Amino acid sequence: MKRSFKVFICLICVICGFIAATPDKHTTIFVIGDSTAANKDTTGGKVERGWGMMLQQCFDADFIVVDNHAVNGRSSKSFLDEGRWDKVLEKIQPGDYVIIQFGHNDEKAQPARHTDPGSTFDYNLARYVRETREKGGIPVLMNPVVRRNFFIMPPEVADDEQLRSTIFSDIEHLVEGDTLNDTHGLYRVAPRDVAHRMNCHFIDANRITENLEKSLGREGSKKLHMWFRPGEEPSLPQGKQDNTHYNIYGARVVANLLADALCEEIPVLKPFRLKK
Repeated sequence: MKRSFKVFICLICVICGFIAATPDKHTTIFVIGDSTAANKDTTGGKVERGWGMMLQQCFDADFIVVDNHAVNGRSSKSFLDEGRWDKVLEKIQPGDYVIIQFGHNDEKAQPARHTDPGSTFDYNLARYVRETREKGGIPVLMNPVVRRNFFIMPPEVADDEQLRSTIFSDIEHLVEGDTLNDTHGLYRVAPRDVAHRMNCHFIDANRITENLEKSLGREGSKKLHMWFRPGEEPSLPQGKQDNTHYNIYGARVVANLLADALCEEIPVLKPFRLKK
């Protein structure tokens, strides 16, 4: 009887030790950025999506939780100035990851959003990296995804957010060629430079999405974006030609490509990558 009792006590100790050694939290991947990654309004059958919305589908939610804080229209500057970064900082726990992707709106002329690559843009990115590390988090810099720009002469719409109010006929007269044109310039280079200087993880999202758009070509790449002829998509009866933002299919494809790149850069995430 005494021996059985001792065995029982030992078993309880082993179980308690196992429970104590089991992590009491998930690893979180935070995403900060702009409309290309942001959560979108899905009411009424709306089909616009940010790639950050779809990233959770790429990882086992029992172990990896994606917390997407990317917001439409934000730059590395306005995300800070509006206090959005402070809210993320409060949540970061040691071992969590923070994906940092800006550029689309840092390019805009408005003082509330504009930064300069090699200067204020780099400074803001470095601040995100430094403050993530101060909380024990692991920063991951990404440069901006490409715009689908095959135009011979680009459209006059200078603000990506204004594209949501356009309809198909607004820019149907614009002529496209076979060459995908870069629209980011040094804003795609700066994140790599900051990552190199700070020994930070870097994902070349610009190259990844450039290769994707080119592989699909001028016509096939439309399937990734909010590009619909009148009557083609019930939620957009007048159609739309938006070469910046993704539809459901496009966001899912991009999220999977970026998840693959993330797992190659950070191999400890590979066991939690779900099969496509």
